[in-house]
Amino acid sequence: MNNDTLQASREWWSQKWLELLDSYRFKKRLERARNYSRQGNVLNIEFTGAKVLARVQGSEPEPYKVSLSIDHFSEEEWGYVIETMSQRAIFAAKLLAGEMPQNIEEVFTANGLSLFPFTLADVHSKCSCPDKANPCKHIGAVYYQLGDRFSEDPFVLFQLRGRTKEQIISDLRQLRGAKVEVTAPKTPDIKQTTTTHPQFSVNLGDFWQYHEPLESSLVVITPSSSETVLDVLGAIPLAKTEEGSVTSTSGDVVTKYLDTVYKQVSQQAMLAAMNMGGG
Repeated sequence: MNNDTLQASREWWSQKWLELLDSYRFKKRLERARNYSRQGNVLNIEFTGAKVLARVQGSEPEPYKVSLSIDHFSEEEWGYVIETMSQRAIFAAKLLAGEMPQNIEEVFTANGLSLFPFTLADVHSKCSCPDKANPCKHIGAVYYQLGDRFSEDPFVLFQLRGRTKEQIISDLRQLRGAKVEVTAPKTPDIKQTTTTHPQFSVNLGDFWQYHEPLESSLVVITPSSSETVLDVLGAIPLAKTEEGSVTSTSGDVVTKYLDTVYKQVSQQAMLAAMNMGGG
C-alpha cells in the first residue's frame, strides 16, 4: 500500500491531524519519521490523562522517550460542548455509536474552541534524543501512529482535549435522558384521563367494516380515464406474430387485454370507495 492509498483509507479526522504534520517544511525529516512509524520503531504508546507517552527505538540501544500533549479544555468549556452536542440529535447518535460526525468542529467553534490544533506550535512535544529540532523523527513517528489511532477510535482525539470516551457518552446520555423526561407527559395525568372515559366493547369482526352511506357533502374524485398507467408505460416489447397470420402484434393483444382488466378494476375500486359494491 503506497502513501497515497494509505492516506485515502484513513478517516477524515485522522487525515486532518496528519495535515498538521505535513505542513512541517522539513520534508526529509518527515520521511524518516514516516519510515520509523511503518517499520515498528514506535514500541508503545500510552495515554496518561490527556498526555501521550511513547517509547521509540532509534539508533541507540536504549529507546527514546517521547511525550506529547495539546491544551485540554476546562470543565466549563466541555460542559458547553456537551450541551451543544446533545442539542444536535445526529451528533449525539453518531457519537453514542462510536462515530465521528463529519461537521463535529461546528460544535467547538460555536463555543469559541477548536478541536484540532491550528499549528504544530499548539502541540507540546518532547523527546529524550539529542536532536534539538522539534519535531524530531521520533516525535514525528508518534504523530503518524496517533493518526492511525484516531482512525480506529475517534474518541482518542477528545481524550487529548481532556475528555474520555466514557465521560462523553455518560454526559450525553444524561443530558438526552433529561430532555426526554422533561418533554414526556406525566404518568398521573394519563391515568386520571383514561379513568374518566367510559368503557366500550370492540367487535373485532366488524372493526374494519363500514356499512353506512357516505355523507352527501363528500366528493369522490374519479381518476382520469383518458390516460392510464398502460399509456405511460407504452408498447409492451413482445415478439411479433408470424407474417400474414395476424395483423396485430402480440404486444397489442396483451395491451388491450390489460386495458380491459384495468378498467374493470378501476370501476370496482370506485364502487368500493363509494360503498356501492355488491359485497
